[in-house]
Amino acid sequence: MIRSATALCASIAVSACASMPAASVTPPDFTPITTTSAPHAALYADCIAQAVAADRYGRAYDEVHVVVFTCDGRPARVFFDALADWSARTGSEVVVGDRTIRPTTRIERDLFAADYCERREAAYSCAVSLRTGEFVAE
Repeated sequence: MIRSATALCASIAVSACASMPAASVTPPDFTPITTTSAPHAALYADCIAQAVAADRYGRAYDEVHVVVFTCDGRPARVFFDALADWSARTGSEVVVGDRTIRPTTRIERDLFAADYCERREAAYSCAVSLRTGEFVAE
C-alpha cells in the first residue's frame, strides 16, 4: 500500500512537471545604449586622458572588476572644484586628517569603485573607476 501511494505521488509529480509550460528565456538585448548630454562628463574624460598619458591606472577587484584612473594637477583641481556644490548639497564631502575628499556619490562602505577627488594641502588628485568585465583580469 505504501509503495503504491509513493508511486502514485511520484507519478503525479512527474506528470505535473511534464505539463508545465517551458520557462521562457528572454534573450539578451544588444540594442546600443542611448546617451544624453552630460555637462560634467568632460571632467571624467580629462582626468582619464591625463591618467592614460601618465600611465596612472590599474585594476582592482572586490566582487566586481574595475580599472581605476588617477589624475592630478589641473584636471584634478577643476574636478575637485566642480564637486564643491554637489558635495555641499549631498553632504558627501569628508575630511580625514589632512585630506578633503569629495566623492561623486555618498560613500556607504569604502571608496572601492567610487569616483572621487581629494585635496591634500595644495595637491589635488582624482580617482575615476571604470567597471569592467572579467576580461581585464586575464
